[in-house]
Amino acid sequence: MSDQLISAAEADAADPLAVHRNAFALPDGVVYLDGNSLGALPRATVARVHEVVEREWGDGLIRSWNSAHWVDLPRRIGAKIARLIGAKAHEVVCADSTSINLFKALAAALQLQAARPQVSTGGHRVILSEAGNFPTDLYVAQGLAHLLGDRHVLKLAEGELATAIDDSVAVVYLTHVNFRTGAMHDLADLTRRAHDAGALTVWDLAHSAGALPVDLNGAQADFAVGCGYKYLNGGPGAPAFVYVAERHLERLGNERFAQPLAGWFGHRAPFEFVTEFASARTIDSFTVGTPPIIALAALDAGVDTVLAAGVGALRAKSVALTERFIARVEALCQGVTLASPRRAEERGSQVCFTHPAAYAVMQALIERGVIGDFREPDVLRFGFAPLYLRHGDVETAAEVLADVLRSGAWRDERHHRRAAVT
Repeated sequence: MSDQLISAAEADAADPLAVHRNAFALPDGVVYLDGNSLGALPRATVARVHEVVEREWGDGLIRSWNSAHWVDLPRRIGAKIARLIGAKAHEVVCADSTSINLFKALAAALQLQAARPQVSTGGHRVILSEAGNFPTDLYVAQGLAHLLGDRHVLKLAEGELATAIDDSVAVVYLTHVNFRTGAMHDLADLTRRAHDAGALTVWDLAHSAGALPVDLNGAQADFAVGCGYKYLNGGPGAPAFVYVAERHLERLGNERFAQPLAGWFGHRAPFEFVTEFASARTIDSFTVGTPPIIALAALDAGVDTVLAAGVGALRAKSVALTERFIARVEALCQGVTLASPRRAEERGSQVCFTHPAAYAVMQALIERGVIGDFREPDVLRFGFAPLYLRHGDVETAAEVLADVLRSGAWRDERHHRRAAVT
């Protein structure tokens, strides 16, 4: 693979996305390979949040819900994200956190399945996922199953996932790109298999949205969620988004509760202040409480950075960056093993290697200005955000990793002390 690579300098000189790096406030002397955990700060965000705080809030006060169109932000940003995930504008809204949106989407999917005649005869009771799924996804499913009186069971597929999809499954519940390895599911194929078995799908796009092309409508996906603080550059704890296919919005619009977290912003007429809840007949039914305007403004600026580049171009550069990194690490570094799929079409925008002392190795890397992260039990995880990463950064990261391993710098006791966030 390394023989096929042009030099990093040549690649950076020819990079059509190079100009987008200037849109971010990046510290000098740092190679940031953790955009899959927290995106870098867009320069426009500072001005946008300042405007919201000082002018819209400070001067406009409560009038800004109308005059500055605060009330429309969840839908407006959702419509922008829809362009990145192959959805219609009215199928996506920004609200709450990924975990809460998983709860809402999974509950809605199970509600739709409950109306099927097979359910009354004991079929379609399984929520099918995999052991490698992100823990919060599994916890949400466990909690919801318990809340519903254990009428449903979470099953973690062993071996080939596709073969586990049968007529016992109510919902196939998966993360598109695995958080620990970067392995990517075939979203369209698994959605088709789920539908053939009478199941619905809930997809977690946390490590996909803004990093690679996703076509939810093309795949006929049912529900999806994703976070705003990774590749969408929305800032720490940014609001998440939820997608509901138009055909399900129509069905759920006839229900009093489209999903169980009933709040006033999900009501058909929130400012009529009536006693009885009646769910909105639109994607608004998947909102709950008052939107967090300052956080949404930051997310809006972050999503704009991705739209400015185009997700197709981002994916092409991501593949080039990850290919270069794998080639250089395997050429320079001893003691690490590739944990991500080798074929680019099978992985997202991250590369993971394993090492027995991965935590300490990562701390030594961070101390030297190469920021990635660690995942239990032994994973060195590197995320590649093409908007602001250069091919030269990739070369530098591989060289610093090689030096940390070769010198044994990671053996220093301070690198083994666990911080609260790893």
